[in-house]
Amino acid sequence: MTGRTDQIDVLIAGGGFAGLTLAIALRQALGAGFSVAVTDPALGNSHAGDERASAIVAAARRLFETLGVWQDVAEQAQPILDMVVTDSRLGDAVRPAFLTFAGEIEPGEPFAHMVENRFLIGALEAKARLLGIELRPTAVTNFTFPPPANDSERRGQEKAPPESSQHIAVELSDGSTIATRLVVAADGARSSLREIAGIAVHGWDYAQSAIVTNVGHERDHGGRAEEHFLPSGPFAILPLKGRRSSIVWTETTADAERITALPDDAFHAELEQRFKLHLGEITTVGARRVHPLGFFVARAFVAERLALVGDAAHLIHPIAGQGLNMGLKDVAALAEVIVDAARLGLDPGSPMVLERYQRWRRFDTMTMGLATDGLNRLFSNRSAALRLARDVGLGLVDRLPGLKRLFIREAAGLVGEVPKLLRGEAL
Repeated sequence: MTGRTDQIDVLIAGGGFAGLTLAIALRQALGAGFSVAVTDPALGNSHAGDERASAIVAAARRLFETLGVWQDVAEQAQPILDMVVTDSRLGDAVRPAFLTFAGEIEPGEPFAHMVENRFLIGALEAKARLLGIELRPTAVTNFTFPPPANDSERRGQEKAPPESSQHIAVELSDGSTIATRLVVAADGARSSLREIAGIAVHGWDYAQSAIVTNVGHERDHGGRAEEHFLPSGPFAILPLKGRRSSIVWTETTADAERITALPDDAFHAELEQRFKLHLGEITTVGARRVHPLGFFVARAFVAERLALVGDAAHLIHPIAGQGLNMGLKDVAALAEVIVDAARLGLDPGSPMVLERYQRWRRFDTMTMGLATDGLNRLFSNRSAALRLARDVGLGLVDRLPGLKRLFIREAAGLVGEVPKLLRGEAL
């Protein structure tokens, strides 16, 4: 493929949830006449070994239903029917529930589902291939802007610029080049495209890490999610299909590394001390993974003919389980502004289009990021005074049904300026 050059409308770097979902949304709305390609070295690789799971909130589920993907994973999706929040110390014999949430935002519509990543990524890849979206198992290595083709363009005269100036040249690791009107960086928290564009990130590390694993248990979880706030950080039990649960367990980074390095028996003892035995005996059924935690937001979500989505644009604490869903909200908003522009015959990579996307998403992202940061600081500490204050606050919220409904709709992604796809409306 060396020396090959193609020309397309939108190139998406990253074949994860965000990149594939955006490609599907654009193809379904604009048809094959609007060309879209996805590049990622991992495309086409088997996801059978990926044991991780994600919480898909109601708004994101509506998006996947609208795109015709949800029906392919519905049988593997576990609805979260209710949620319990506790606040205690590690050695406490009893964990009183200070806050409980019913799991429905509408009759018969749970506020979230737990889905194993391998099923959802597999369904997205299958849908993209069915729609004829070009999936290239290669990486973006660089991108450059063609120089102005003539003096009149350099002087900014009214003469329409030549076609070359309306594209960005993207170099791929297989030696080929793509000329595209818009590049979308969906390549994760360590985005190479963001770095090439020179976009800085602002934020901080938490000196915390999340231990992620799956467990089996004797009794049925009944679709209940549990969030135990402990001094070192939240310990979340999230229901999976069958008598299994996904664990997201926050510790200081040093303790997380120590715990995951323990022999199986010792690791099980640490896990059981936090999980307790309300679901009977537990067994570890998944690999142990450690993910350092921090709060980082890109200084800008756009640059010239470039848009950032998902973890490339922002990374927040998992305390509220909103990271993936914020990325899908980016995707829904960007898809909507691109489709609106394309239907008017406008350039999807123009500053006007990209600035509309940035205005839509950056403030909302900062608000959610700072909210999760505040929650983490409020709960991840050993202060008796703060514990009393937050427990009184949780108890008051638990007695205010209207406020609880607002919180559950916020958690479900249905508050604020919600893009069409997240409302279940086709573009």
